[in-house]
Amino acid sequence: MKDIAVFSGSAHRELATEVCAHLGVPLSPVRTSRFANDCLEVQLQANCRERDVFLVQPLVHPVQENLVELLLMLDAARGASAARTTVVMPHYAYARSDKKDAPRISIGGRLIADLLVSAGADRILAMTLHSPQVHGFFSVPVDHLHALRELAAHFRGSDLSNTTVVSPDLGNAKEAAAFARLLGTSVAAGAKQRFADDRVEISTVIGDVAGRDIIVLDDEIAKGSTVIELMARLRELGAASVRIACTHGLFSADALKRLSDQPDVLEIVCTNTVPIPPEKHTGKLKVLSIAPALAEAVRRIHNGESVSALFDTP
Repeated sequence: MKDIAVFSGSAHRELATEVCAHLGVPLSPVRTSRFANDCLEVQLQANCRERDVFLVQPLVHPVQENLVELLLMLDAARGASAARTTVVMPHYAYARSDKKDAPRISIGGRLIADLLVSAGADRILAMTLHSPQVHGFFSVPVDHLHALRELAAHFRGSDLSNTTVVSPDLGNAKEAAAFARLLGTSVAAGAKQRFADDRVEISTVIGDVAGRDIIVLDDEIAKGSTVIELMARLRELGAASVRIACTHGLFSADALKRLSDQPDVLEIVCTNTVPIPPEKHTGKLKVLSIAPALAEAVRRIHNGESVSALFDTP
């Protein structure tokens, strides 16, 4: 893979290093500096000319800083005559801004997609976008991976004979059904209505959960309000135990502690698409690595092989 160059922004260098270890290539250095007027400057400190360049940068807190850094990295790669530049974006924070559900509101998911392409992105490698339509916001090819296989491999180590996978809402029910097929379990879904970013109501759960061991599956957990509301309904319906699984463990503020403090939560499982500070970790948290999946996708993109054959949702 001599014609490949992998760079990482500031958002998640640990993941980028792990991806490079699986690829057997070095992580090329990046210099980021800040002028007196608070503007950023980025320099890619390795040759890019006619090379296949991959920029690893999830859009995580601080999202706007990491976004601008990524745009500058894209511009630097284009100015350095890269043959092709692929953005490896394990988490796309603006994917949640995917529709106009109020007057005079911006659709950030589409706008940021346009900015990435304008800055020089030739291809996007993403993981578990919030909704299917976000894929269509990009005018360049998108390889859309998921972490269902990594999550399923973890839970197969447990007794699943009395288990039901539960989606917090009907929008995620398709993913939950695919996950349940991987595990050989039944599936259920919550009937959710959102009133604000941190205020939701789940009126009921569609499916049999009484006396069942529950795996709650969501694409991302930020404040944890949805999961806590769902757990209240599950208790009312007589669920035996709860384990929580998600791809993107954002866990803003004290969300991870709030979830861990729930007595019927046995385990919280997420992937490392988002860096979780060590001081936030609890005894119930298990973080799975998606670096092998990202590395294999990068290898296949570089070699012109099929990515969907490996990562399509079953």
